[in-house]
Amino acid sequence: MSTDAPTPTGPTVRRTATTLADGRDLFYFDDSEPYVSGQATRRLDDPRPLPGRYDPIVTTGPDGAETTQPVTGPTMRYDVLTGEWVPHAAHRMNRTHLPPADANPLAPARPGAAYSDGEIPAEDYDVVVFENRFPSLMRVPGTTDEVTHLDGEELWQVRPAVGRCEVICFSPDSTQSLSTVGTRRMRTIIEAWADRTSELSAVEGIEQVFCFENRGQEIGVTLHHPHGQIYAYPYLTPKTEVMLRQARAHRERTGRNLLRDVLDAELRAGRRVVLESEHWVAYVPAAARWPIEIHLAPRRDVADLPALTDEERADLADVYLDLLGRMDRFFPPAEDGTPTRAPYIAAWHQAPVGEGRDDLRLHLQLFSILRAPGKLKYLAGSESGMGAWISDTTPERIADRLVQLGAGTEES
Repeated sequence: MSTDAPTPTGPTVRRTATTLADGRDLFYFDDSEPYVSGQATRRLDDPRPLPGRYDPIVTTGPDGAETTQPVTGPTMRYDVLTGEWVPHAAHRMNRTHLPPADANPLAPARPGAAYSDGEIPAEDYDVVVFENRFPSLMRVPGTTDEVTHLDGEELWQVRPAVGRCEVICFSPDSTQSLSTVGTRRMRTIIEAWADRTSELSAVEGIEQVFCFENRGQEIGVTLHHPHGQIYAYPYLTPKTEVMLRQARAHRERTGRNLLRDVLDAELRAGRRVVLESEHWVAYVPAAARWPIEIHLAPRRDVADLPALTDEERADLADVYLDLLGRMDRFFPPAEDGTPTRAPYIAAWHQAPVGEGRDDLRLHLQLFSILRAPGKLKYLAGSESGMGAWISDTTPERIADRLVQLGAGTEES
């Protein structure tokens, strides 16, 4: 176990770092007493008898002979047809999938228990971030990030997937969702996102940091606990590459920033603007693809979450919860009164760490695959086979519903 001194990361948040039993990093972000003032510290030791994540793997054969193999990390292959890197992480096939409530690895440790196989040693927490136990991207010590060739063919490039994957838990209560954590806790989550983005951006070889949340089993969530993830990629993702291409072409034609012009155009039109605050604007994009889709952008040109001011972060906490609340109420409840909570993905698009940083701009893309209660937007032949999107609604209808929800007139 190793610790570092608690570090204040904002006006009301205290960060404390430790390591888990297998050597993975864990960070507590506290906003409540007695922890935020430093009068007390969350539990830092992890009693689990886990092997080190980089320890050699010893297997025993049928004849009783032992074989020792070094740990290998995930790799990625270059798709020459699309220009995309595709990570392959076969070890994730055995990751935790929809465990029972008493085996939730994201819950706090059970009081009085000598040992439980949860990821968080403390019996309570405010917000916590730790390295994923089953990462898609991981740098194994001694691994050199260099290109080799599959089957000796120069056409097929292979590289180690030497990034990093982290999990962020928004609440210790598995019955909650991010939309219900409250403004103060939301601000702490924003501080954690900014802190991790800043640190991961400084890691050698990282080109992009992505903070996101998947909510709902329909999305593919395997743990019913309010949490998100933070990926640090050793390459630019395909979505970012496309936006960069468009932004650079726009700058060559006009001399201006494309995302700045998009925001200004949405404000001038006003038709799809959902919410405005002092520092933020939420709108349904003019070419929205999903049954529900909202973009949230700062009024000021900002590259990433760490670049936000205290005032922008405080305003974001209120605005974010407002939008999530509207997402929760977008569809009418079932006949028995049970809420129809839309599954969603919340994706923070941040500027790349290096090249292209001046061409892109921070914004959130919040979208759902649910087009009606019990009916999903399936990515069928045109979308999945050709990448040619067909929307089942219009951006203006989406915006009208979201504005209606904000006005408190929620009849459907």
